[in-house]
Formats: sequence, structure tokens, C-alpha cells
Amino acid sequence: MRLDDERQSSNIEDRRGSGGGGRAPIRIGSIGGLVLVLGALYFGVDPRLVLNLLEGGAPSAGSGSMVAQQGPAPGNDAQKRFISSVLASTEDVWTTYFQQMGRTYHEPHLVLFSGGEPSGCGYAQTSVGPFYCPADHKVYLDLAFFQELQGRLGAGGDFAKAYVVAHEIGHHVQNELGIMQQAQTQRSSLSETGEGGVSVRMELQADCFAGVWAKRANDAKQILQTGDVEQGMNAAAAVGDDRLQKMARGYAVPDSFTHGTSAQRVQWFRRGLNSGDIRQCNTFGSPSL
Repeated sequence: MRLDDERQSSNIEDRRGSGGGGRAPIRIGSIGGLVLVLGALYFGVDPRLVLNLLEGGAPSAGSGSMVAQQGPAPGNDAQKRFISSVLASTEDVWTTYFQQMGRTYHEPHLVLFSGGEPSGCGYAQTSVGPFYCPADHKVYLDLAFFQELQGRLGAGGDFAKAYVVAHEIGHHVQNELGIMQQAQTQRSSLSETGEGGVSVRMELQADCFAGVWAKRANDAKQILQTGDVEQGMNAAAAVGDDRLQKMARGYAVPDSFTHGTSAQRVQWFRRGLNSGDIRQCNTFGSPSL
């Protein structure tokens, strides 16, 4: 990706090495609790660990962590600069897009942490994976996750990292547009999880929004290089429910899907990437995903 000469966002909160704080319990029925659970399932974490955290408990000795906790990182390291440039690019794209719609885009913050950190949705922990908290309009990310993404999931490269950030920002866009609130009403007619559930539709739409960002950012500043699109598609496929479940237990359970299959994730990411149009991302209006 060509981001070396691009600006960096001022909305980065670097809390690595801060030591975190006390755990704040999350109501499992809240949007924040739901998004946090989905974030864990998205990246293949044992949901029992997350549910324990949501209820205010401590991780059990046998639950483990997806990646090892790391010590404080340099305050101006290369990964931070890269993530900051990606975040700045999403700000530019979505601010312009919202202006074209006659709306105002309120920029979210991205919190870098190591090990654990309090959030508006409860206690953020490395093992939960990156997630967006609608309660405080912030994305929480431990950079150690990218080692897991490349190592265990086989999705390396700069654009794979950018896809993760853009997906979480996609949830903020949903929040800004009122889609998260509208999704609450959908729960009366759709299942919470499963192949066509509310959760799957939310996540596939965030994938599509990530593609919209990539398309518009590249049209404006030619940030993509040879192989970047393939990295993004590989990252989307790597975190499909079917693939993660087969890795964890040897088989998939469609009724428990929360983010969609690998094929669906690639399809909706590509849809946004090809069109650059959020109107093409209406997963809630699509009879088939």
C-alpha cells in the first residue's frame, strides 16, 4: 500500500503499557456486549472466555489468550504510523461521502492497547480481538493481533491489516447512519445468529463498507499496489465462520454463524470494492447473502 506520504490521524489513543484498569461488566443484551461477543467469534476466540468477561468475571486459567500479552511498544513505531495513516484515509473517505449525502461524519477514535484496557463496552482484552464499541464510538485494537492474523490465519500483508481497521470503521459508519439501531427492530423477524441472522448481515455490511473505503481511497490517491486486493480477499476469507469453526472443531455449525462464510465475506467485500457505493451494501434488504 502507498501510505508513506499520507497524513496520520489525530484520533489515535495509544494506551499500550498503561496497565489498563478495573473491569466494567457488560450487559450481554446490549449492543456493546453483542458487538464485543461478535468480535471474539470473528477472530476464532473461545466465546466462553468472552461471555465470562461480559459477566464481569476473570478469565479462567484454562481459557488462554489468543496471543501473548506484550510489553509497552514504542510510541511512534512503524505499525502505529501505518494504522494511523489507514485511519486518516477512512476519515477522508467517509467525511467526503457523508458530505455528498448532506450529512456530517463524526470521526471515531482508535485505541491501541496491550493486554487489556477499559472501554465503554466493558473490558477490552487481547483475546477478544479488534472491536468497535458504539457506546464510546471507539475502535479497540491490540497490534499483537496482526501476528495471529498472519501466523494462525495465514492472512498477512499491509492491506490485510488495513481491511481489519476498515471493517471496524465500517461498524462506526453503521452507527453513524442509524443502521445499528434499525437492526434492533430486525431481531423480531430474523434470528440473532445463523446464516441469515442479524449478526451476519451486520458483519457482511461492514465488510462491504470496507470495500467502499478501499475503492474510494484508491480512486482519490492510488493507494493500492499489485497484490493488495488479493491480500484483502484473503483476509476476508480467513475469518469466515465456516473456516474458523472447522479450524477449531473440525466442522461448521451454520446455526451459530455470526459473521458469514468465507465466500460471503469475500463476496460482500468485493461488492463494495467494485462499486464504491454504500447503496450496494444493503445486506438487510437482500433475500440471499
